[in-house]
Amino acid sequence: MRFFFLFIGLLLLASCTKGTGNFTIYGVITDDTFHIPMQGAQLKLYKIPVASNQKILIETYTLDQDGAFRFTFPRERMEKYILIITKDNYFPLEETIYYSSLNLKQDNERNYSTKAKAWVALRFINSNPIFSDHLQYIKQEGLQGCAECCPNAQQDYYGALDTTIYCINNGNEMYSLYYYILGTSNQGQLSANCVPFDTTEILLNY
Repeated sequence: MRFFFLFIGLLLLASCTKGTGNFTIYGVITDDTFHIPMQGAQLKLYKIPVASNQKILIETYTLDQDGAFRFTFPRERMEKYILIITKDNYFPLEETIYYSSLNLKQDNERNYSTKAKAWVALRFINSNPIFSDHLQYIKQEGLQGCAECCPNAQQDYYGALDTTIYCINNGNEMYSLYYYILGTSNQGQLSANCVPFDTTEILLNY
Protein backbone atom coordinates (compact mmCIF):
# COMPACT_ATOMS: atom_id res chain seq x y z
CA MET A 1 0.00 0.00 0.00
CA ARG A 2 2.85 2.35 0.80
CA PHE A 3 4.24 1.87 -2.71
CA PHE A 4 0.82 2.59 -4.18
CA PHE A 5 0.61 5.98 -2.47
CA LEU A 6 4.18 6.74 -3.51
CA PHE A 7 3.28 5.96 -7.12
CA ILE A 8 0.18 8.21 -6.95
CA GLY A 9 2.29 11.00 -5.46
CA LEU A 10 4.79 10.80 -8.31
CA LEU A 11 2.00 10.96 -10.86
CA LEU A 12 0.53 14.04 -9.21
CA LEU A 13 3.93 15.70 -9.14
CA ALA A 14 4.45 14.95 -12.81
CA SER A 15 1.04 16.36 -13.72
CA CYS A 16 1.79 19.58 -11.82
CA THR A 17 5.11 20.13 -13.57
CA LYS A 18 4.02 19.08 -17.06
CA GLY A 19 4.70 21.85 -19.56
CA THR A 20 6.86 23.91 -17.22
CA GLY A 21 10.36 25.09 -18.02
CA ASN A 22 12.05 27.77 -20.11
CA PHE A 23 12.93 28.11 -23.74
CA THR A 24 16.27 29.72 -24.57
CA ILE A 25 16.97 31.23 -27.98
CA TYR A 26 20.49 32.46 -28.67
CA GLY A 27 22.66 33.43 -31.60
CA VAL A 28 24.64 36.13 -33.38
CA ILE A 29 23.42 38.93 -35.64
CA THR A 30 25.92 39.78 -38.39
CA ASP A 31 26.43 42.90 -40.47
CA ASP A 32 26.57 41.21 -43.87
CA THR A 33 27.95 44.29 -45.62
CA PHE A 34 31.11 44.62 -43.55
CA HIS A 35 31.12 41.02 -42.24
CA ILE A 36 31.29 42.03 -38.60
CA PRO A 37 28.99 41.58 -35.57
CA MET A 38 26.08 44.00 -35.69
CA GLN A 39 26.77 46.08 -32.59
CA GLY A 40 23.99 48.43 -31.51
CA ALA A 41 21.12 46.69 -33.26
CA GLN A 42 17.90 46.41 -31.28
CA LEU A 43 16.10 43.07 -30.96
CA LYS A 44 12.49 42.64 -29.92
CA LEU A 45 11.03 39.21 -29.23
CA TYR A 46 7.25 38.78 -29.42
CA LYS A 47 4.97 35.83 -28.74
CA ILE A 48 1.88 35.10 -30.82
CA PRO A 49 -0.88 33.08 -29.10
CA VAL A 50 -2.59 30.25 -30.97
CA ALA A 51 -5.34 31.48 -33.34
CA SER A 52 -4.38 35.11 -32.75
CA ASN A 53 -2.56 37.87 -34.61
CA GLN A 54 -1.73 39.74 -31.41
CA LYS A 55 1.98 40.37 -30.86
CA ILE A 56 2.90 40.36 -27.18
CA LEU A 57 6.34 41.76 -26.35
CA ILE A 58 8.50 39.39 -24.30
CA GLU A 59 11.79 41.28 -24.16
CA THR A 60 13.91 43.96 -25.84
CA TYR A 61 17.66 43.62 -26.18
CA THR A 62 20.45 45.80 -27.64
CA LEU A 63 23.46 44.01 -29.11
CA ASP A 64 26.95 44.49 -27.68
CA GLN A 65 30.12 44.49 -29.76
CA ASP A 66 30.06 40.72 -30.20
CA GLY A 67 26.59 40.80 -31.80
CA ALA A 68 25.41 37.96 -29.54
CA PHE A 69 21.95 37.69 -28.01
CA ARG A 70 20.16 35.33 -25.63
CA PHE A 71 16.49 35.26 -24.69
CA THR A 72 15.21 32.95 -21.95
CA PHE A 73 11.46 32.90 -21.39
CA PRO A 74 8.77 30.62 -19.92
CA ARG A 75 7.48 27.77 -22.04
CA GLU A 76 3.89 28.58 -22.98
CA ARG A 77 1.65 27.12 -25.62
CA MET A 78 2.07 29.65 -28.43
CA GLU A 79 1.65 29.44 -32.18
CA LYS A 80 4.96 31.17 -32.88
CA TYR A 81 7.45 33.82 -31.85
CA ILE A 82 8.57 36.85 -33.89
CA LEU A 83 12.07 38.28 -33.66
CA ILE A 84 12.40 41.82 -35.07
CA ILE A 85 15.90 43.25 -35.62
CA THR A 86 16.42 46.95 -36.41
CA LYS A 87 19.29 49.39 -36.73
CA ASP A 88 19.43 52.80 -38.40
CA ASN A 89 20.45 52.63 -42.07
CA TYR A 90 20.17 48.84 -42.17
CA PHE A 91 17.43 46.69 -43.66
CA PRO A 92 15.18 45.44 -40.84
CA LEU A 93 14.66 41.74 -40.26
CA GLU A 94 11.50 40.00 -39.09
CA GLU A 95 12.07 36.33 -38.36
CA THR A 96 9.39 33.78 -37.44
CA ILE A 97 10.25 31.04 -34.94
CA TYR A 98 7.52 28.43 -34.62
CA TYR A 99 6.72 26.97 -31.23
CA SER A 100 6.98 23.46 -32.66
CA SER A 101 10.61 24.08 -33.69
CA LEU A 102 11.82 24.91 -30.18
CA ASN A 103 13.54 22.40 -27.93
CA LEU A 104 12.97 22.53 -24.17
CA LYS A 105 15.90 20.26 -23.29
CA GLN A 106 18.58 22.35 -24.99
CA ASP A 107 19.19 25.90 -26.15
CA ASN A 108 17.92 26.86 -29.60
CA GLU A 109 20.45 28.53 -31.90
CA ARG A 110 19.29 31.12 -34.43
CA ASN A 111 21.81 33.23 -36.39
CA TYR A 112 20.75 36.03 -38.74
CA SER A 113 22.35 38.74 -40.89
CA THR A 114 21.30 41.91 -42.67
CA LYS A 115 22.88 44.52 -44.93
CA ALA A 116 23.55 48.24 -44.88
CA LYS A 117 21.34 50.47 -46.97
CA ALA A 118 22.68 52.47 -49.89
CA TRP A 119 20.99 54.60 -52.51
CA VAL A 120 21.58 55.27 -56.17
CA ALA A 121 20.48 58.46 -57.94
CA LEU A 122 19.63 57.77 -61.58
CA ARG A 123 20.00 61.16 -63.27
CA PHE A 124 18.79 61.54 -66.84
CA ILE A 125 19.45 64.77 -68.76
CA ASN A 126 18.44 65.39 -72.37
CA SER A 127 20.71 68.30 -73.28
CA ASN A 128 19.26 69.04 -76.73
CA PRO A 129 15.73 67.67 -76.68
CA ILE A 130 13.23 67.27 -79.46
CA PHE A 131 9.68 66.01 -79.05
CA SER A 132 10.35 62.60 -80.60
CA ASP A 133 13.26 61.66 -78.28
CA HIS A 134 12.60 58.33 -76.56
CA LEU A 135 14.75 57.02 -73.70
CA GLN A 136 14.23 53.44 -72.69
CA TYR A 137 16.05 51.64 -69.89
CA ILE A 138 15.80 48.52 -67.77
CA LYS A 139 17.50 47.60 -64.52
CA GLN A 140 20.17 44.92 -64.83
CA GLU A 141 21.57 44.67 -61.30
CA GLY A 142 20.16 45.95 -58.03
CA LEU A 143 17.97 45.08 -55.09
CA GLN A 144 14.57 43.63 -55.94
CA GLY A 145 11.27 43.03 -54.21
CA CYS A 146 11.42 45.62 -51.41
CA ALA A 147 9.08 48.53 -50.70
CA GLU A 148 11.69 51.12 -51.68
CA CYS A 149 13.11 49.20 -54.65
CA CYS A 150 12.89 50.64 -58.14
CA PRO A 151 10.96 48.49 -60.64
CA ASN A 152 12.59 45.83 -62.77
CA ALA A 153 10.29 46.49 -65.71
CA GLN A 154 11.28 48.58 -68.73
CA GLN A 155 10.98 52.34 -68.19
CA ASP A 156 10.24 54.90 -70.93
CA TYR A 157 10.75 58.68 -71.07
CA TYR A 158 10.00 61.05 -73.92
CA GLY A 159 11.08 64.49 -75.12
CA ALA A 160 12.72 67.00 -72.78
CA LEU A 161 14.10 65.39 -69.66
CA ASP A 162 16.01 66.47 -66.57
CA THR A 163 15.07 64.18 -63.73
CA THR A 164 16.58 62.14 -60.89
CA ILE A 165 15.16 58.86 -59.65
CA TYR A 166 16.30 57.51 -56.28
CA CYS A 167 16.55 53.75 -55.78
CA ILE A 168 17.61 51.78 -52.72
CA ASN A 169 20.26 49.09 -52.89
CA ASN A 170 22.51 46.97 -50.69
CA GLY A 171 25.69 48.74 -49.64
CA ASN A 172 28.87 47.65 -51.41
CA GLU A 173 26.88 46.07 -54.24
CA MET A 174 26.51 47.01 -57.90
CA TYR A 175 23.57 48.80 -59.45
CA SER A 176 23.38 48.81 -63.24
CA LEU A 177 20.98 49.54 -66.07
CA TYR A 178 20.95 49.16 -69.85
CA TYR A 179 19.60 52.10 -71.84
CA TYR A 180 18.58 52.85 -75.42
CA ILE A 181 17.93 56.16 -77.15
CA LEU A 182 15.55 54.79 -79.71
CA GLY A 183 16.20 55.75 -83.32
CA THR A 184 19.91 56.38 -82.59
CA SER A 185 23.05 54.35 -82.01
CA ASN A 186 23.28 55.66 -78.45
CA GLN A 187 22.87 52.71 -76.13
CA GLY A 188 24.88 50.95 -73.45
CA GLN A 189 25.22 49.91 -69.83
CA LEU A 190 25.75 52.23 -66.87
CA SER A 191 26.76 50.93 -63.45
CA ALA A 192 28.14 51.95 -60.08
CA ASN A 193 29.14 50.31 -56.82
CA CYS A 194 26.83 51.71 -54.13
CA VAL A 195 28.52 53.29 -51.11
CA PRO A 196 26.96 52.14 -47.80
CA PHE A 197 24.86 54.80 -46.02
CA ASP A 198 25.29 57.21 -48.95
CA THR A 199 23.90 58.08 -52.39
CA THR A 200 25.85 57.20 -55.53
CA GLU A 201 24.95 58.92 -58.82
CA ILE A 202 24.57 57.26 -62.20
CA LEU A 203 24.41 59.98 -64.86
CA LEU A 204 23.13 59.70 -68.42
CA ASN A 205 23.52 62.92 -70.43
CA TYR A 206 22.36 62.53 -74.02
